[in-house]
Amino acid sequence: MTIKDGGARTGAALRQFSRSTAMTLLCVVLAGYIALGVASSGSFFDGPSVRTFLQYLATPILIGLAQMVALCVGQLNLAIGALGGFSACLMGVLMADSGVPAPIATTLGVLTATVIGLVTGLFIVATRINGFIVTLGTMTILLGAQYRLARTRTVDGYSETLKDLGRAAPLNTPLVFLVALASAALLAAFMYRTTAGRRLLAAGGNPLAARLSGISTDRQIVLAHTVSGLLVGVAALTATASLPGVNRSVGGDWLLPSFAAPIIGGVALNGGSVAVFGTVLAAFVMRLIDAARAQFSLDPSWVNFLIGLVVLGTVVGGRMHQTHLEKKGKAQGRIPPAPVDIPPSPVDTGRETGGTLPTAGGAR
Repeated sequence: MTIKDGGARTGAALRQFSRSTAMTLLCVVLAGYIALGVASSGSFFDGPSVRTFLQYLATPILIGLAQMVALCVGQLNLAIGALGGFSACLMGVLMADSGVPAPIATTLGVLTATVIGLVTGLFIVATRINGFIVTLGTMTILLGAQYRLARTRTVDGYSETLKDLGRAAPLNTPLVFLVALASAALLAAFMYRTTAGRRLLAAGGNPLAARLSGISTDRQIVLAHTVSGLLVGVAALTATASLPGVNRSVGGDWLLPSFAAPIIGGVALNGGSVAVFGTVLAAFVMRLIDAARAQFSLDPSWVNFLIGLVVLGTVVGGRMHQTHLEKKGKAQGRIPPAPVDIPPSPVDTGRETGGTLPTAGGAR
């Protein structure tokens, strides 16, 4: 019976996955990768091409996960690109201009991004200002700070060891890509397996019910922005290691992909849900689009147009699905409920109690 129950649960999980957004994205990724390989006469499957593809996939995965954490509590983080660019420039300037060793400089960069995320969350909670406005102001401040650090130059005189690690790819699998996958695995374990992660989802899904259950929604907002800042710091680290140099343009094109990955991956804008695997697969899809642009020499503006169209279509489709479910629920609510207690007939009463069946005149 235990084996049968386990098989039934596994079968139910597989059937549910086959109807999920992640399954659709997985099919799109496989089909798109094979199509690009065929269109390139097989060169897309070569080791150097695979290595380059995965190397520049690490950052989209990380920034998508960072935005996903903010979305799970109903927040929007517009400062992801500016925070990542500032952190990357900070690491580069510390190593190139101040001579700080690479381990210390990168650690300071990641910690700075985490602290800025923490301060952003605390400011939102303390002032009760919408997170959209707060992160918009934070983005403006960080863009100015990034320009102050890099100015008009490209900082490239930092640790060669860090650059070597960014280019390292055992078995054509870049280390920075493995760092992104490890971060996704740790985030999934945190969200799905820990009490703190479940509290984040509860606070985003139904804040009132969460407060009545003793969960502080303010703490969850602060925690979400802190984790988001940490992931952006890791993304800045992978970008600094992968790029030949950092300048004020780093992070300038991160905002749209950071929203596109979780939204296409199946994360709701109103909070209460996460989709780690779906977000990773959506980042794959966007990287495939970018690779197709490079291979076929397409106008970069078409890439942004296509990604924006997909995001808009996903949001509209999700909203239509939600409206359909609400209408269906209301329609079911108009059906009169069945009576709770149905009185037994006299014949049933006689049979159940073992008494004499009543006669036509009622005499026993």
